[in-house]
Amino acid sequence: MTDQLPITNYQSPETLIGLISQYSPSGQESGAVEWLVARMKSLGYDAAFVDEAGNAVGVMGQGTKQVVLLGHIDTVPGEIKVEQVSDLLYGRGSVDAKGPLASFVDAVAKVGAKDGWQFVVIGAVEEERDSEGARFVAQQYKPEFAIVGEPNQWDRVSLGYKGSAWAHVTIKRGQAHTASGEETAAEAAIETWLKVKAYVDLYNADRQKVFDKLLLTLRGMDSDSNEFEQWARLKIGVRLPVEVSPEDWYQILNETLKVSETFRVFIEPIGFPVPAWKCEKNSLLVRSFLSGIRSQGGEPRFVYKTGTADLNIVAPVWGCPAVVYGPGDSALDHTPNEHIYLEDYRKAVDVLSAALEKLTS
Repeated sequence: MTDQLPITNYQSPETLIGLISQYSPSGQESGAVEWLVARMKSLGYDAAFVDEAGNAVGVMGQGTKQVVLLGHIDTVPGEIKVEQVSDLLYGRGSVDAKGPLASFVDAVAKVGAKDGWQFVVIGAVEEERDSEGARFVAQQYKPEFAIVGEPNQWDRVSLGYKGSAWAHVTIKRGQAHTASGEETAAEAAIETWLKVKAYVDLYNADRQKVFDKLLLTLRGMDSDSNEFEQWARLKIGVRLPVEVSPEDWYQILNETLKVSETFRVFIEPIGFPVPAWKCEKNSLLVRSFLSGIRSQGGEPRFVYKTGTADLNIVAPVWGCPAVVYGPGDSALDHTPNEHIYLEDYRKAVDVLSAALEKLTS
């Protein structure tokens, strides 16, 4: 664990520095979770605890109406020395996504309890893998509003994330002599990939926005044979637009890759498929954020992201107005020089505080 930087004055972002000082790649979040629970208690939260999934949870207020602020406390592997250089703070998770999560914690502490409302701040585990933390909390809460923490810059609000689906596509055929001239399973696998790519290219042809397109990727391929059979396997992933569900995509694969007399094609979904999600643009929640950004001298902007987030997990279940917000440059996600501007962090805390005040007034 990296030693925490000394805190020298009130303006220092103690929550942010302390949180990123707790190295917590997916599967190793317990130390960071315990630290954040203690931090929320010290900031005056009415309750702070570790839930059954291992998430850090803080509750402010006793009202019946909830605002859930869902961040994630895990990071990708690769420890980075926690170091402040002028206004830059370096460290793994400073951007993705402890910066947004820490800003949630500080903003709620700044606003305090509001009559009739309850703020629930969650530092979810396993977002960088299978979102086990978010899948758990999706069934535990029924908020009026949801704010999901991901880095999109302090003056931008994200209103959508693409979905994703993965599959192993395996092509098998009976063994043939190498001198026969017959197509091999490996050769058929290449043709299979080109068929899928041709379908995607056609689908994307009249769609201008990246958020509306299928984004296809080939992430692996291998082949082998034995005395009686040869096979080749592709690992194919796709980022999905709102109009194409994971179920739709698997059906497309099955229809596109029909079985021939020579080759047998097996499509095996892998991992957790995630549908895309697009947030309502004209909501009190969005208007509260626009007002909050303007209060800090910013010109609000909207963004739709090509990745996935815990938004995709909880929003379909909760069915409430939702946005994704957080300081930090997402281009620095997972990079070896991950860092955040402290002034941007402070502005994000003030934006969130203003938005929460307006939302619950």
